[in-house]
Amino acid sequence: MGTGKTSYVCLPCRASYKQGFMGGQERRCPRCAGGLIHVGSAFAAPRRRDTAAWRTLSVLLNAGIRFHTGCCCGPGYRPRTLGEVRERMAYARRTGVPFERALVSPEVP
Repeated sequence: MGTGKTSYVCLPCRASYKQGFMGGQERRCPRCAGGLIHVGSAFAAPRRRDTAAWRTLSVLLNAGIRFHTGCCCGPGYRPRTLGEVRERMAYARRTGVPFERALVSPEVP
């Protein structure tokens, strides 16, 4: 029985690759030879030309947020625009909620 495929991302190249998951083994980007970031199996890559979406994705990945699936549902809410990210950052500063938790919150008061 083979392993399931999961997504890896290279932020400088704006590229996504589906590969088999093999423990903590580091993956390299075929374009720039930089390290790939494991993002999870529920990841859908934005178009390469969509710079705003890649900047949003960069904020999420640098905050430690990934796109792993649960047993019966997807990864949950993830902001799709820089405006949503800014809104959640302001909410986190205003209330003291950790930034990572504010980013995945579907509703901000």
